[in-house]
Amino acid sequence: MRTRSRLAVWGDPIGHSRSPALHGAAYARLGLDWQYGRQRVDVAGFPAALNALDDSWRGLSLTMPLKEIAHDTATELDGHARLTGAVNTLLLGERLRGFNTDVGGIVDAFRTAGVSGIRSARILGAGATAASALVAAHDLGAQRVEVRARRPEAAARLIRIGDALDVAVDAVPFDAAAGPVDATVATLPSGTVLDAALAAPLSGSGGVLFEAAYAPWPSALAAGWSGERVISGFEMLLYQAVRQIRIFLTGEQDAALPDEDVIVAVMRSAVVED
Repeated sequence: MRTRSRLAVWGDPIGHSRSPALHGAAYARLGLDWQYGRQRVDVAGFPAALNALDDSWRGLSLTMPLKEIAHDTATELDGHARLTGAVNTLLLGERLRGFNTDVGGIVDAFRTAGVSGIRSARILGAGATAASALVAAHDLGAQRVEVRARRPEAAARLIRIGDALDVAVDAVPFDAAAGPVDATVATLPSGTVLDAALAAPLSGSGGVLFEAAYAPWPSALAAGWSGERVISGFEMLLYQAVRQIRIFLTGEQDAALPDEDVIVAVMRSAVVED
């Protein structure tokens, strides 16, 4: 049997992905002769592309719009994947194991920024990233989460996740009155600009801001934030990739890499220089 040494990130679009730089730097530092590329794959083409992989393939990173179909295809799911309905990592082999490392990536981003716990959070948006943000808020200790969406009914899935986690989730429109929260997680599409009348109350009452978008940076929301501090979505990208590498190396996302602090620094430097 050949060594499983091939990996890639799939999505559509995919040309902008920084994952090859992050993963490539880590594998070089680890002394692994693994190849990590990128491939444009859409939802319709996902089954055929997956079936075409031979036993030289170790795993896949999945970005939009493939996280839901990857979840539905996996034969085994980790807890975060089951909760969110989204898989961003597939470990190939006799079993097709699906993981969600976005949740842990958000948690790690907060903790690296010095935020070890929160009691309440506000999530802007109700899409796939919002589901991971909700589970991350729970893992950081939040018992109350407000979800702001243009259509509050779109938050029904988040309310169900909150029920499963015993987290009180309140769905409100964007123009609702803004009470104080410990942290705000913005999961709106890159380039979104909120009206000043909406952004100002959120900024003044939102505590720490985690902005999932990282290009262009700073976002309009981050640039005008008057809360405690701002965390860029690049930190989530970095730390979810670290967790993917753990999975590809050990089969588990909580098993730290050898000299992991050094690996993280090398990955960060590789993207800055990319």
